Amino acid sequence: MSRRLDGTGLTAATGVGPAWWLDGSDPADLPTRPDPETIDPSTERDRFGAAREAVRAALERERERTAREVGGEEAAVFDAHVEFLTDPAIESAVDGSIEAGHPAPHAVRDAFAGHIETFEAMEGRMAERADDLRDVRDRLLRELSDADATAGPPDGAVVLATRLTPSEVTRLDPDRVAGVATVLGGGTAHAAILLRSMGTPAVVGVGEDLRSVDDGVVVGIDAATGTVHVDPDPEVRDRLESSDGPPVVHDRVTTRGDTAVTVAANVGSAAEARAAMERGADGVGLFRTEFLFLDREAPPDEDEQYEAYRDALAAFTRTEASDAGDPHDPYARVIVRTLDVGGDKDVPYLDLDPIENGFLGVRGIRFSLGPGRDLFEAQLRACCRAAAAGPLAVMFPLVSTPGELDEAVAILEDVLDGLRAEGVECARPELGVMVETPAAALSAAALARRVSFLSLGTNDLSGYVMAAQRDVDAVSSLADPLQPAVLRAIDRTVRGAREEGAWVGVCGEMAGDPDLARLLIGLGVEELSMAAPSVPAVKAAVAAIDDDDARRVAEAALDAETPEQVRSALSIQ
Repeated sequence: MSRRLDGTGLTAATGVGPAWWLDGSDPADLPTRPDPETIDPSTERDRFGAAREAVRAALERERERTAREVGGEEAAVFDAHVEFLTDPAIESAVDGSIEAGHPAPHAVRDAFAGHIETFEAMEGRMAERADDLRDVRDRLLRELSDADATAGPPDGAVVLATRLTPSEVTRLDPDRVAGVATVLGGGTAHAAILLRSMGTPAVVGVGEDLRSVDDGVVVGIDAATGTVHVDPDPEVRDRLESSDGPPVVHDRVTTRGDTAVTVAANVGSAAEARAAMERGADGVGLFRTEFLFLDREAPPDEDEQYEAYRDALAAFTRTEASDAGDPHDPYARVIVRTLDVGGDKDVPYLDLDPIENGFLGVRGIRFSLGPGRDLFEAQLRACCRAAAAGPLAVMFPLVSTPGELDEAVAILEDVLDGLRAEGVECARPELGVMVETPAAALSAAALARRVSFLSLGTNDLSGYVMAAQRDVDAVSSLADPLQPAVLRAIDRTVRGAREEGAWVGVCGEMAGDPDLARLLIGLGVEELSMAAPSVPAVKAAVAAIDDDDARRVAEAALDAETPEQVRSALSIQ
């Protein structure tokens, strides 16, 4: 008999297939502790050390693969896991337990138990960090027991699980899995972020009723509505099987009031740019160049960077633009953000100090104007050379003052003069600024006077406005882009830019949420840039927007006092 279960949908995709339960065996179910007198602490410490290094290597491999195949920001999930793996408090607890006569697996389980319980007792995003701790613990336990990873699901199956960890998500092939549903979990967990970026039809947090679904029962996933259909009737099944989600649209979309909106993609490589083009992206709203600097022992040279930026432009070459005699199609723009390191973005060979180069230290443009000046000049040379091939723009990160921007632009002009003197083909790129600090939002008009556009990095902007570091679980819930103070900073930025004739985009995570497109467009945002799998859904959302309604929603959101009131104005959960 057909049943409907509800949870939180992560994408706008649908899928149908036989249920397949992920192996529910718990690596933390260990045999009885042996007599402490039989334990050699030195041997057990060596076992733990070897397991930890093996897990660290596996995390680094998965980070590199995820950055290449899914996206750079999503790959940063594994940085958090490395931090848990190397946490001094956990290491000390393991060592103490081993010294007390416990074998390494029991010591690992005991050391993680208290931390997991602490997070599980919390609410919202902080509770979801328990899954990350559990994932790291289970990796260590499997390594210590030499257990093989769980066998993968059959082709076309809908994967069911109590919860999914990031490592389990990365083992799923999105081209072979029809969908995913979990008993527990929320939309901001690291596993959910990965599933969303992969475009997998997924519904999380369905509840205990999901456990009653047996292996092999046909399950339909409607992630757009957050619905799981168990043994769906023929009409529902036909609808889900015939729906591939919003269609890929390669033309630029407009609202119902004919407001043009650019829907671009965030990428970390030329390969990701090509994948974004196939999803219908209008261009690249954020090329995260720091990912060219990772997983290597030295920075990329000027020629390597030039080729990467040129290849990203080539991914968006449009024949209709060439037919019209205009090789610089403004809607195929590639925006290159100059090197953004520091804070939570570490490049080991640059030897960045976690305090001096932390979130409130020498990061972003501050690094480029200071100790990273040589890297900055080489990057600008590569950008100016690539700009001769098409509409490449350069965007400076973490600008706080007009003076910083003036200094960066002066360096770019010197670079251009040098290239021209050498007879190197080059062009002056369009210039923009990342608005990530309250200072930038408050100085939007002055910054816009100097550049063509401002791009809101809402992830960092939320953290800085609310004085809440998003990777610190105790305060991460404050770093919500729907905080009224953050929305007022966005409004202030748009108004300042309009005074000077500059346009405004959003390249933070909120740009990829179809439910927020109406709010952002109502606030006056003209470009939304996101992970490539989100492009079709956001384009569909933009095309359905009524301009007057969008403005009313924006006004109501700006008058709100809490994120909950903002969500009520948007009629979303």
